[in-house]
Amino acid sequence: MSPTAANGSSNATLDPKKQPFKGQQPYGMPDDLVIPKIMDVDNTDEKFWVPQAPGVHFRPLLFNTSQGWFVNILRVRKSGILSRHQHTGPVTAVTLKGRWHYLEHDWWAEEGGFSMEPPGETHTLEVPEDCQEMMTLFHVIGAYVYVDPDGKAEAVEDVFSKIRLARKHYEEIGLGAGYVDQFIR
Repeated sequence: MSPTAANGSSNATLDPKKQPFKGQQPYGMPDDLVIPKIMDVDNTDEKFWVPQAPGVHFRPLLFNTSQGWFVNILRVRKSGILSRHQHTGPVTAVTLKGRWHYLEHDWWAEEGGFSMEPPGETHTLEVPEDCQEMMTLFHVIGAYVYVDPDGKAEAVEDVFSKIRLARKHYEEIGLGAGYVDQFIR
C-alpha cells in the first residue's frame, strides 16, 4: 500500500513538484529559526526588549556565533545622539518606525526605507527631536567599534556582547539566561 500524504492522497499520485525533499540535510546544519510577527512592533511584549542604554533597547532575532553577525530590532525612545561608531563589516537596515540619520551624511533613514553601511565607515547616529520612537531592523556583520570624535576606540559591541546583555536581561526578568539560546545559530 502507498504511503498517504498529509492531504490524504497517495504520494504516488502527487505532483513531483509538490513532494517534499526525501534526502538528508547536511550534517551539523542548525535548525531553522522562525519568529512570528516581527513587523508587529507596536504589539511586542515589553519583556522581549533587552535594555542597552537609557531609552535604547533591542529585540534579538538571530545571533550567528560561528560567523560573527547578528540581526536585531533596535528601538530608541529618546532623541539626540545615540552613538558614534565604526563598522568592521557591512550593515544593512530596514527602518520600521520613525527616522534617523548620521551627522556625516545628508540622507535620512525613514520608515519603510532600506540602507546599507559599508565596512570601515565611521558615523554618528542621531534620532531627531520630533521622533518619539525609532525602530530599525539591523543585520550587523562584524562589530561596532564605539569611538570618540578623533576615532579613538572606547568600546566594542559584537554578537557576543549582545548575547551577554540578552542573557543577563532574560535571567533578571525570570525567563532564564537560556532563553537567548533559541536565537543562537
